[in-house]
Amino acid sequence: MPISSQQLLQILPNAGAKAGVFAPVLNTAMQRFQIVGAKRAAAFIAQTGHESGQFRWVREIWGPTAAQAKYEGRADLGNTVAGDGRRFCGRGLIQITGRANYAACGEALGLDLINQPELLELPQHACMSAAWWWSTHGLNTLADAGDNANIGSIINTGRRGRTPNGAAERQAFYEKALQVLA
Repeated sequence: MPISSQQLLQILPNAGAKAGVFAPVLNTAMQRFQIVGAKRAAAFIAQTGHESGQFRWVREIWGPTAAQAKYEGRADLGNTVAGDGRRFCGRGLIQITGRANYAACGEALGLDLINQPELLELPQHACMSAAWWWSTHGLNTLADAGDNANIGSIINTGRRGRTPNGAAERQAFYEKALQVLA
């Protein structure tokens, strides 16, 4: 069952007009990557809602902060060319980060994200990249088990069992989404 913009606003009240922009492309992305059913959809909306400031930001707010400055030269992110840290900052609803992730995402979605990383700022690609990332990290399995905490941990810290930034908000969005989508 598709998610309406009204349902998105019930879950993410600060999304405002963005709910109407994102609802159709979110549904397309979720369908493509089998993020279907109340548990999966609730977890996906909760996590993407938190990561994007309730769909208000599709690009990481750049300082650079101390953590962002460390993106530069990080081989684990594939950031091997000077300037890659900022060029491949977090984008999309789950904040795809690093040259290597942009390359993999671009290949999967048929987009040239190495030469046009800003494509992930467009709503359809912001949603599709998030759904792709979700799928490649096996998060539907955790969503089916109702394990929203570990989903947030994997998205935010890269590992299970760690407390992610915004854990309380992620959980509140999840609980609200389960109510709205039931």
